[in-house]
Amino acid sequence: MSTAANGKPSLGDLVSRASEEMSNLFRAEVALAKSEVKSSAIRGAVSIAFFAVAGVLALFSLPVFSFALAYWLYAWWSIPLAIAFLITGGLMLLFAVVCGWLAARLMKKLEPPKKAIASAKDSAAVLANAKPHPRRSTEPEAVRLVKNQ
Repeated sequence: MSTAANGKPSLGDLVSRASEEMSNLFRAEVALAKSEVKSSAIRGAVSIAFFAVAGVLALFSLPVFSFALAYWLYAWWSIPLAIAFLITGGLMLLFAVVCGWLAARLMKKLEPPKKAIASAKDSAAVLANAKPHPRRSTEPEAVRLVKNQ
């Protein structure tokens, strides 16, 4: 790092260091957002899996179990066949609704990446309140001391 004549870093070095630190801050905020989104994505995947299970069960089990249950109601309880099929269809639909409700409940628990949002807002607030570096005075030290008294 080059320095000015008085041993302090030059303006170019300070700007370079500031831009490097801003870059590091941005990378850290992106990493934080990724970690929060990853945990939300896992919860989202589980809820999508429940939606898929609900759909597959409703679709594939409906013909098999509806016929079995309807004929069981008809044979053992002497319920008319049409009513037995209606009862069976209603039970299968109820099961699909419960699975869908569970999936929707899990989806509502998903949250935005709160820490990353807060960190980004804090960084924006700091940058908004940042003031430029004061320029060095050209007047002699003795004159400044007299003015400050």
